[in-house]
Amino acid sequence: MDQDARGDATPAISEMSFEDALRALEEIVRKLESGEVTLDRSIDLYERGEALRTHCQARLDAAQARIEKIVTDGQGRASGTAPFDADS
Repeated sequence: MDQDARGDATPAISEMSFEDALRALEEIVRKLESGEVTLDRSIDLYERGEALRTHCQARLDAAQARIEKIVTDGQGRASGTAPFDADS
C-alpha cells in the first residue's frame, strides 16, 4: 500500500484489478469535478488519476492481445488459445 498526500493508505496501482482501478479513477473524477478540493489536492488526484488511466489502458491492451491470440480451426471457429508472446 502507498500513502496519498493526506497520509491515507491507498492500494498500489500495480496490484489493482482493472475494475478496482477504474472505480478509483471514477472516484477521482468525481472529486475533481466537484471543485471542492484544494489546488494541491487536485494536482495529487490528477497525478494518481493519470497513473490509474495508464494502468487501465495497459490491462485493456493485454486483454486485447490475448483475445487476438485465439486460435481458429480451418472453418474459422475458435479451437483454443495460443500463448501470448509480447515480443511477437
